[in-house]
Amino acid sequence: MAEQRISIYRKFWPFYVTQHSRPATRRLHFVGTSGALALIALAAALPQPWLLLAAPFSGYLFAWIGRFFVEKNRPATFTYPIFSLIGDFHMYGLMQLGRMDRHAARCGENQAERREPNA
Repeated sequence: MAEQRISIYRKFWPFYVTQHSRPATRRLHFVGTSGALALIALAAALPQPWLLLAAPFSGYLFAWIGRFFVEKNRPATFTYPIFSLIGDFHMYGLMQLGRMDRHAARCGENQAERREPNA
């Protein structure tokens, strides 16, 4: 049976979090997103349009290093590009608040409960 596509962000978010289960993956995302935001700010301040073009490369470079070499899974960006971008900023905000590691642990526990067969 074909896998059902996620159509609302509320259902995508737990999936996104489980795809970023390792702290190193989330930290690489944070570095990449910080770099992208810094390049956007610099592009506005200087003004240098080429910096805007460099911003996505910063974000994706670090995120994909985490996905391919740390997490070893396929980036959700390929299937859910908009939800993935929203999820990245959602995760970024939670990391700034110091809440993402606890949130990831909770999502991981919920995911494991769903996979366990009923006794």
